Amino acid sequence: MKPFTYQRATSPAEAAAAAAATPGARFIAGGTNLLDLMKLEIEQPAHLIDVNTLGLDRIEPTADGGLKIGALVRNTDLAADERVRRDYGVLSRALVAGASGQLRNKATTAGNLLQRTRCPYFYDTAQACNKRHPGSGCAALQGISRQLAVIGVSDHCIATHPSDMAVALRALDATVETVKPDGSTRSIAMADFHRLPGDTPHIETGLESGELITAVTLPKPLGGTHAYHKVRDRASYAFALVSVAVVVQRDGSGRVAVGGVAHKPWRVEAAEAEMPRGAKAVNARLMAEARPTPANAFKVTLVERTLGAVLSEAKG
Repeated sequence: MKPFTYQRATSPAEAAAAAAATPGARFIAGGTNLLDLMKLEIEQPAHLIDVNTLGLDRIEPTADGGLKIGALVRNTDLAADERVRRDYGVLSRALVAGASGQLRNKATTAGNLLQRTRCPYFYDTAQACNKRHPGSGCAALQGISRQLAVIGVSDHCIATHPSDMAVALRALDATVETVKPDGSTRSIAMADFHRLPGDTPHIETGLESGELITAVTLPKPLGGTHAYHKVRDRASYAFALVSVAVVVQRDGSGRVAVGGVAHKPWRVEAAEAEMPRGAKAVNARLMAEARPTPANAFKVTLVERTLGAVLSEAKG
């Protein structure tokens, strides 16, 4: 473990300003991802800013009938909230599918969104990784890629975003609320929050230097039937090979977001027009630009079959 300094922030604006003013600073709340990476010396923050006492741990209704989820709401509490279970079932199901009970008890809403997009080569400091050292190369491109991305990839990175929660939030058109170092605030659509790798895979979100997430806002309930299905190599504590979040209306229309296939939750709104025609038609448009490796080409078919099972479940 490398030495670092520590600060307990007293307000969101103070935390953001401190992060912008201190090179190498990181926010810490539950720490379920950051502390692991610090122990491996992949992350080496010079300064930690503790945001646990900022009061961002409430779930509150919004004026337009939605929900505002504080950045520090723990995953367990969010999944169990009566309003989330009733009106945003896809989110509750996705949260329960993630990690383990112990991690969900510590992990926060903002931390879940900000966990590093990663692969086994990211963890192995003896291997080239453009996320750890920009410009060093990507060992995964010629390595074992069974679990890695098949769409939205680049010649610099084929890692997948591990969050289940983020997939559900993408299907729900959630918005990420932030505060900047100067005290101003902004809203970022989930569609724009996570970035594709391009030639800068180490830049994973649209956040600016020091910008702090304060909440995630859900629009008013969509209604319909909500379902989330995660295909993985073992029953728990495993990232998705493929995950599918759907919201299906009575007329067969709806929304689809997919995890385990890209550097960010994958959703193609144009593909959703095909939902009344079934999974095969949706998948043809959803995965039209897939660039799989020979080892993970099965994921394209797996998305179709998983989507078919989820649509059957949602339609009863």
